[in-house]
Amino acid sequence: MKKNKFLALLSLLGMASSSVFAQKASGEGVIAALSNMDSSQITLLILIVVVLGVMVLLLILMIYLMSFMGAVLRKENPELANEPTWWESFNEKYISGKYQPIEEEEEIMLDHSYDGIVELDNFMPPWLKYVFYGTIIFAIGYLVNYSTLGWGKTPSEEYKAELEAEAIAAESRKALALASIDENNVEFDQSDQVLIAGGNIFQNNCVACHAADGGGGVGPNFTDEYWIHGGSIKDVFTVIKYGVPEKGMIPWQDQLSPEEIQQVANFILSLKGTTPANPKEPQGELYDPEEEGSIESGEDSAAMDSTTVAS
Repeated sequence: MKKNKFLALLSLLGMASSSVFAQKASGEGVIAALSNMDSSQITLLILIVVVLGVMVLLLILMIYLMSFMGAVLRKENPELANEPTWWESFNEKYISGKYQPIEEEEEIMLDHSYDGIVELDNFMPPWLKYVFYGTIIFAIGYLVNYSTLGWGKTPSEEYKAELEAEAIAAESRKALALASIDENNVEFDQSDQVLIAGGNIFQNNCVACHAADGGGGVGPNFTDEYWIHGGSIKDVFTVIKYGVPEKGMIPWQDQLSPEEIQQVANFILSLKGTTPANPKEPQGELYDPEEEGSIESGEDSAAMDSTTVAS
């Protein structure tokens, strides 16, 4: 039956179009799709939109002119009054089609009914038939493009592009985080990567005052347990960053990045307990990490107690 065949084709068309457009859908929508296009693709898209706009305007103008000419001809030739207008002919041929009059429906009535409901074997409306033909042409063009021409990105290419964009964004976030390192959030890190980087910075900038093995010279010895300005990672970071100008230690915050200061501070702390060739005598006070940890814990407890009392 023609109507059943039409419904089946319509269902297949709906599923096919959904699968096609689902490949291009993304969580970011149209804006994300445009942001992934290069300049040539955007230019081509704008050109297509302009051409389509001009075609629509020309079509509207043509319809208006044909209507005007038809009205003029009917006015000059009264015998044409009973003839169908161009729009009626166009509508019958390309849009609504020609259907059987109600009084002649018995000729196309099928031989079955459901509770008194009968089915007519009318033809598919021309506009829907042309839409169906258009989907076939679109499917062929889609297949040729993604299998041969290669204009635009396939779903796998879009996925890779999104991964690359996220990797760049992750690097930017990492760089921002490293740039925000200061004496309050610096971390104690004795990993090989940090120590190697810190050792290179130390050899390039610090050996003149502290010796290549950290034994000291003009500056203090880094291998013993005595520290002039404190021996925690925060203390060492602060001294490197701001310097001690009155003792000849220049501030390095204008020459080293926060990440590099963190690296060299961790390297300096790794020298504790090593045996330098000519160690300088201890300077400052004995630094006990456990004692400092207990002091910090006490401060935290006091802060919690004061908060509890205040509440």
